Amino acid sequence: MLDYEDARHRMVERHLARRGVADERVLEAMRQVPREAFVEPGFEEFAYEDSPLPIAEGQTISQPYIVARMAEAAEIEPTDNVLEVGAGSGYAAAVLSHLARRVSAIERHAVLAETAAERLDALGRRNVEIRTGDGTRGWPEKAPFDAIIVSAGGPAAPMTLKEQLEIGGRLIIPVGRQARSQRLVRITRLAANRYEEEDLGGVLFVPLIGAEGWSEDRPQAGAHARRSLPETIAEAAETLPDPDDPAFADAFERFAGRRVVLLGEASHGTSEFYRARAAITRRLIERHGFTIVAVEADWPDAAAIDRFVRGRPDTGGEAPFRRFPTWMWRNTDVDAFVTWLRDHNARMKGSRKAGFHGLDIYNMRGSIAAVLSYLDAADPQAAAVARERYGCLTPWQNEPGTYGRAVLTAGYRTCEEAVVAQCRELLQRSLDRAEADGDALFDAAQNARLVAAAEKYYRVMYYGGARTWNLRDRHMFETLEQLLERAGPQARAVVWAHNSHIGDARHTDMGKVRGELNIGQLCRERFGDEAALIGFGTDRGTVAAATDWDGEMEVKTVRPSHDDSVERCCYLSGGRRFLLDFARQPGLAEALAAERLERFIGVIYRPDSELLSHYANAALSRQFDAYVWFDETRAVTPLPTRAESGRVPETFPFGL
Repeated sequence: MLDYEDARHRMVERHLARRGVADERVLEAMRQVPREAFVEPGFEEFAYEDSPLPIAEGQTISQPYIVARMAEAAEIEPTDNVLEVGAGSGYAAAVLSHLARRVSAIERHAVLAETAAERLDALGRRNVEIRTGDGTRGWPEKAPFDAIIVSAGGPAAPMTLKEQLEIGGRLIIPVGRQARSQRLVRITRLAANRYEEEDLGGVLFVPLIGAEGWSEDRPQAGAHARRSLPETIAEAAETLPDPDDPAFADAFERFAGRRVVLLGEASHGTSEFYRARAAITRRLIERHGFTIVAVEADWPDAAAIDRFVRGRPDTGGEAPFRRFPTWMWRNTDVDAFVTWLRDHNARMKGSRKAGFHGLDIYNMRGSIAAVLSYLDAADPQAAAVARERYGCLTPWQNEPGTYGRAVLTAGYRTCEEAVVAQCRELLQRSLDRAEADGDALFDAAQNARLVAAAEKYYRVMYYGGARTWNLRDRHMFETLEQLLERAGPQARAVVWAHNSHIGDARHTDMGKVRGELNIGQLCRERFGDEAALIGFGTDRGTVAAATDWDGEMEVKTVRPSHDDSVERCCYLSGGRRFLLDFARQPGLAEALAAERLERFIGVIYRPDSELLSHYANAALSRQFDAYVWFDETRAVTPLPTRAESGRVPETFPFGL
């Protein structure tokens, strides 16, 4: 069973303190209130993830960070009289009750108000009173208030609420003409008819319904607001043809002068993303002299592709990319690109040939397979824990434990030394073979770096967490640096990797909450404006993915994007395929600088728990320099393995 108290303390440290909430009284109040008591039955295990959760009447319980941020902005003193508008589950009122002398809360849904009152009573919070009513009208009988917190977004701050403030009182409210896209403001009453307003940044809230808010019987008001951001996107969007159209790459000529162009993907199994990256890369190679294609793949496997595209002989051994997830690189779209690259290089000489290189630390997937194989025989219980843990090693997961309480058993710890040794030996054997081919790992320094990093990496990988992610991405970035250095000062590279590696981690939950970094961030820090970070996204379609780590590939239906996501805004813009260039559209960049949900699908896709397992908060226009949109996409087509095809391979890289 989940240790809620421990989870609560970790939430405060990870999601609140690390993101800048500094008021110790607020942090202590968040430590005291059991959020699991305020969520709907069945959602208790998600209570301490920093995300909103559904409650009755189509409403949500706010994410903990927002509750803490608003409470801190209100500057509540122990003697204060506080009003909350939009009580919902009662969670925020419970937090406020630890900060103020008295809390009055209004909720327009009677069912929610009654349930919230019962929860607060069960916790013994006697200084809170809840009633059903129109929150925009306030609570005159309880006024004046030292602080008012409104947990819903209105078109403007209701004058009635402002007038119920004490002189010096603070009103914290999301306002904006775009529903679910507002600015959080703090309004301080300086005198009877004088107020001071401060902008605290972009936020996302449900609409404030009431006499001085949005009208419930006029749904067009909310619908108009939801269209406002999509309309901004539609005005700024540059329409793109199909990726197979030679004109597709025209729009990306603007990035040809960069030292590094990083091309993302919202999943590891979507054909349009591969085809689009291939089209852009072909243009950069053919017309602008890019000679490095560096991909989120293991070095030895990519080295086999590199020998193929450079017309060098096969060194024998197993065909590349034969381990889970085989479809990520063994698919028809990659095959078409590397075949083109081989034909292109056949016309080039020497350093003008373009190479295909893997950035990843040696065969992480193969190493994980080795871990699982060993544990299956030595400790099946530990093997089950490991499978769950590896399946959740994704930076967008709010809490890896969601899909498996990866409690380290004594057996798990006992196996560690043998597993690490096995992985280290696996790496050393591969490097020994590579020595015979002096160009496969281009110098002894690369070999030494891999060997030195192996044990440390495999140990942190075995236990999971941010250290694993950071070590891996630093290694990939350093490999990219060495490729550029080896090729000379004029060398330029294209990087293919997942959005979670490409988009600057500092503007996502990865960096803000979990202290994770990525290649995109490191490239911006190292290359500045010479790096272009380009993300990709989609609304719906199909994707090649597994349900669990090391599971079978399935063609899964991608659910339409979440209402509060940036993908939904792009979908509502009406464009089928387009490019958003934030540098050329400052108005658009500002509109998309607020944090919104963003979808991340890796090699695992679990649509039944999509909101919790595949969405995270991110500021799109700060995360990327540009964004490529496809409204509907389809899964990649995997290549058959040698056994499946029933033919003896005559060519490599894929041994078909």
